[in-house]
Amino acid sequence: MNKKNILESLKGGLVVSCQALEHEPLHSSYIMSKMALAAKMGGAAGIRANSYEDIAAIKQEVDLPVIGIVKRDYEDSSVFITATMNEVDEVIRAGAEIVALDATVRLRPNQQTLEHFYHEIRKRYPDVLLMADISTFEEGMKASGLGFDLIATTLSGYTEYTRDIQPPNIQLVESLAEKVHVPVMAEGGYWKREDLQRAILAGAYGCIVGSAITRPMDITRHYVDCLQTEEIKQ
Repeated sequence: MNKKNILESLKGGLVVSCQALEHEPLHSSYIMSKMALAAKMGGAAGIRANSYEDIAAIKQEVDLPVIGIVKRDYEDSSVFITATMNEVDEVIRAGAEIVALDATVRLRPNQQTLEHFYHEIRKRYPDVLLMADISTFEEGMKASGLGFDLIATTLSGYTEYTRDIQPPNIQLVESLAEKVHVPVMAEGGYWKREDLQRAILAGAYGCIVGSAITRPMDITRHYVDCLQTEEIKQ
């Protein structure tokens, strides 16, 4: 698919994030590929995946557009989602149609700014679709101005300066959708069907859901917690 068709295929749809980190029980490229297949069979419009191995395995299993990332920690930066060109190279080699990266104001490894990193990517991969994972309205506006193809509210509530915000941040979706001319994807903390519907009505181009679908440990904890309320205990 060309870039226009890839974006159109996500419109109004659900992207399922299929990720399991090394400390999680389902950490396996094979398992994530089958998770992606189950998501496709359930009607997903796309997949979000982490690591070269998982992305490559998922591309062998499903023909949906993949939003690819590589999560890697660096000692000199709190940015860990596709933080350097090494991670961008891995995502593209694995076959992802869209590269997502942290587009917050935080400095990247080696004190690199987002602006410098963005132009470095565009110079090496002029035709790649880039998605900005942001946490604030200002970051979304800046990403739009730089030229990102999509903006996602992924990090709202998860950066040091947005921890007082309880995801999902539907107001952020609405504010950005009113101001930018690129698709805004609702992502981060979506557990309820009605929140997805509210996000679309607020102007979201599409929605991305991960933990509520593909992380059984978190799903179990979600239900266990509801049984631990004072009302139930009484």
